[in-house]
Amino acid sequence: MFTSHNAAAAGALRHNQAMGQGQEFDVIRRLMHTWGDLATDIGDDAAVLPSRSDGLRVVSTDACVEHVHFRSAWISPDEVGHRAAAAALSDLAAMGAVAEFVLVAFVVPDAWQPRLEAVAQGIGRVVRAAGARIVGGNLSRGDTFGITLTVIGCAARPVSRAGATPGDLVVVTGQLGGPGQALAAWMQGQAPREWARTRFAQPWPRLAQGQRLAAHGVTAMLDLSDGLAADLGHLAAASGVRVVVDSAALPCGPDCAVGEALGSGEEYELVATVPPAAWPALKAAWDAEPLGPLHVIGRIEGKAPGEPPVMVTSGTDATGFDHFARPVVEMRPGKGEL
Repeated sequence: MFTSHNAAAAGALRHNQAMGQGQEFDVIRRLMHTWGDLATDIGDDAAVLPSRSDGLRVVSTDACVEHVHFRSAWISPDEVGHRAAAAALSDLAAMGAVAEFVLVAFVVPDAWQPRLEAVAQGIGRVVRAAGARIVGGNLSRGDTFGITLTVIGCAARPVSRAGATPGDLVVVTGQLGGPGQALAAWMQGQAPREWARTRFAQPWPRLAQGQRLAAHGVTAMLDLSDGLAADLGHLAAASGVRVVVDSAALPCGPDCAVGEALGSGEEYELVATVPPAAWPALKAAWDAEPLGPLHVIGRIEGKAPGEPPVMVTSGTDATGFDHFARPVVEMRPGKGEL
């Protein structure tokens, strides 16, 4: 365990705790050296975080496991860390939260010991860009490499996926289809296009975008981890509505088809629902900042019994990805998928 007593909670800057001898502590010291000032007050059994009076705490956890979420032949150790941190912090973005603290737990086989600093560098790059700090975690040996990140943030108005109402517009950030296209290429023994590979290996959590969307009154929001079609289904179920998607409005990435944009998982873009009256102010504020693309892709309708929760106007059939519906460990061509 390498958890912290947060300096802000004590009201004064504290140094990291001195640690004893042993291989585990040597690894922790290596990680702390890699993270530098990102890792604050490491060494106690638990983190003590400062209280907030300007919002609610938002907490999430996310796991990244070799042979399930990636293969080491596909991406570098640095990219493994980058991708894991982005995926975890994306959950805060989906709630419109500001990122504050991160805890990192590793399961490290012997073969991964020499790669751990590179993994930590990737984690650190994303955490630093998010404006957060690493306040602890855990370290364990095991047969399969894995990272579990717990992320903690604060939101003045957390946005759930349960507030969409008929008449709302459906908007999505970014361009879609890259991660799914990269995965399909790897599974066929081919090298993916560079744009698709980068979207898979080096995504960025849309924290600023989530905060802007929340500030302008979006009614529901979530990040795209299972694929647009599947995640819209989650939003529809939580809100008790139907989502109608205009396939012609989908922001397909370079050389990506509509089906790829609908089904590609682990995009870490944001999809949100916006009351029509709020859209002009949101669009004006969005265009005034470097927040990237924001596309209107559909609308929310009331759902009648027996109707599908998501309807694509072209009739394209894409169900996205359900982590437990299909085998994820057998990642060989034609069977496994993320």
